[in-house]
Amino acid sequence: MKTSAQTALKVYDTTLRDGTQGEGISFSVTDKLRIAEKLAQLGLYYIEGGFAGSNPRDITFFQEAKNLKLKHARLAAFGSTRRAGSKASEDPQLRTLLDSGMPVTTIVGKTWTLHVTEILRTTLEENCAMIEDSARYLVSQGREVIYDAEHFFDGYKSDPDYALRTLAAALKGGAANLTLCDTNGGTLVDDFKAIVARVVKEFGPERVGLHCHNDSGLGVALSLAGVAAGATLVQGTVNGYGERVGNANMTTILPNLLLKMGCTAHCAPNLAQIRDLSLFFDELANLRPDPKAPFVGQSAFAHKGGLHANAAQKVARSYEHIDPALVGNRTRVLVSDMAGRSSLALKAKEMGLELDEKRPEMKGLIEELKEREFRGYEYEAADASFKLLVARSLGQNQTFFEVESYRVMVERHGQELWAEATVKLKINGESVHTVAESSGPVGALDQALRRALEKTYPQLRDMTLRDFKVRILDSASGAGARTRVLIESGDGKSIWGTVGVSDNIIDASWEALRESVEYKLSRSVSG
Repeated sequence: MKTSAQTALKVYDTTLRDGTQGEGISFSVTDKLRIAEKLAQLGLYYIEGGFAGSNPRDITFFQEAKNLKLKHARLAAFGSTRRAGSKASEDPQLRTLLDSGMPVTTIVGKTWTLHVTEILRTTLEENCAMIEDSARYLVSQGREVIYDAEHFFDGYKSDPDYALRTLAAALKGGAANLTLCDTNGGTLVDDFKAIVARVVKEFGPERVGLHCHNDSGLGVALSLAGVAAGATLVQGTVNGYGERVGNANMTTILPNLLLKMGCTAHCAPNLAQIRDLSLFFDELANLRPDPKAPFVGQSAFAHKGGLHANAAQKVARSYEHIDPALVGNRTRVLVSDMAGRSSLALKAKEMGLELDEKRPEMKGLIEELKEREFRGYEYEAADASFKLLVARSLGQNQTFFEVESYRVMVERHGQELWAEATVKLKINGESVHTVAESSGPVGALDQALRRALEKTYPQLRDMTLRDFKVRILDSASGAGARTRVLIESGDGKSIWGTVGVSDNIIDASWEALRESVEYKLSRSVSG
């Protein structure tokens, strides 16, 4: 590997430009400013802010970004080379790059003869002049220039000599870096690595960068292969956001480069921040985090099988390829019908319960867990329900109320749909009867249940229902199918999940609601 621990990589984030071209991704100006600050805190070398002059949002961002204190991070504005037949000094696109006030300008140019002759409809000579002139003009105005060689790998495979000529033109114009773009995301790893090695040999590793897309599912693999071939700048986006199926995922690239390939970068000391950064981006983008994401996902270091959990407890690296703390993550133990005594004991400890796996009650708990999962219960996202199940099995549960009955009615009045829920509870030996209305049956049940309890247990007033998921377990049964309901609740301090299963969706919802309230009360009592 040419790039070693002695060569510091320059990490270039393009989430604010290329990442926002992904379907469903949109950031406000305020979001983009906050993101730039977060990326700078991680220690990235370049942060690309957007396409200069292309839209009011990016224009405003660059105006506001001039006031950001980003320590060593360098903000880049993105644009294209001058138009054919014009002067660089008079080109409006290059002027907007300068007007952005950013110290770095990234310009994209054509390297594939197909694009030069059929898209730009100019000569191969004029295209090289466009690249060289644009770089020279921007450098003369005091800007660092990064040249994004668009469709470089397709261009190289079509006409390698011309593709290299375009790079030479950018370098002659004063470009600091030649970033090779796999724009269509179709190059395979062996071809990619060989081509990067050729460019590195031609121009030197300090001049070569990489920009990969994930259309073939290889964005990360290509980036790592390119660094192994000698490239010293790597581009990517947080969480792989980007056009079509996305860009190379920076939250996967960085741990592999820094922890497995012996590379160094300015962001290396801050790698433990990367999971929080990933979650921060998903929150701003209003996306559910991918639990299966390598390194940063909730399931990245989760153990379900009893054998795995037991081994990981004794020697973590026996079933974990890195220490999760290095990327800000943690080991999680899941419980299921595959669980043994060790898994249950580990899971209980994770939740603050001391559970001796040799206790005689453990056998009954394991059997009940397996029987309930056979019926459709699942506890991977319902830690609160699991904790209540353990407490009941060990005789450690506390009864806060008893359910006498409940009823839900749904009515439509013209265009309005209303649900009414009636709940009868026994609290401290006294019967309590409440009624509540809402737009849906679950909301009505939730309000009626807590209305009945809040006088005795005022701590429930700060509890809210955050999420509600329904899963049909045996769809072949039609309307009589068994249903699993997962509910996520919170109180501003913590979040917990509960599960209910029934042939009736309302009854499954009621079970999950009831356990959510019981868990909140058990926590408030235990402190």
